[in-house]
Amino acid sequence: MLNPSAAAERIAFGRPIDPAQDLTTHVTPRPTWMLVGRILLAVIFLANGFAKLTDPAGVASYMDSQGIPSAYALAVIAGLAELLGGLALLGGFLTRIGALGLLVFLIPTTLIFHDFWTLDGAEAQLQKVNFLKNLAIMGGLAQLVATGAGRYSIDARLRRPIEA
Repeated sequence: MLNPSAAAERIAFGRPIDPAQDLTTHVTPRPTWMLVGRILLAVIFLANGFAKLTDPAGVASYMDSQGIPSAYALAVIAGLAELLGGLALLGGFLTRIGALGLLVFLIPTTLIFHDFWTLDGAEAQLQKVNFLKNLAIMGGLAQLVATGAGRYSIDARLRRPIEA
C-alpha cells in the first residue's frame, strides 16, 4: 500500500525517478488536461470577442472614455482577434500562433484598461483583480506557446508522419 506522502508526491510530480538509474528529466504527457486547459482559456476570449462584435458601438464608447483613438475600428479588430484566437485555442489549430497573438493582445489591453495604480478605493481593487486575472491568463497562454496544443488537437493531427 502506498503511504500518503508518496501518493501526494505521485499526484504532484508523476512517477518517481530513480536518480541512480536515470538523470534525464521526464515530462509525462497529459493530453486530456491540455484539452481542458485550452477549452477553459478559449471560453473567455470567445465570450468577449462575441460580445465585442455584437455591440461594437458600446465597446467603442467605453474605449473613447479611456482616450483610445479610432475606437470603433479597434473594437471590431479586438473582437475579431479574440474570436479567432479563441477558436484557435478551442480547436487546437495553429495554437501556438493563436496563443502568442492573444498574449500580445493582452499586454496593452491589461495596461490600458486595468490601470489600478491610477485609481482609488473599490475601483482600484476591482481593476487590480482584473489586472492579476489577465496576468494569469497570459501565463496560461505562454504555456501553450511553449508546449503546443497537445494530442487532442488539429495541430497534432496535422503533424503526424505520413505512413509508408
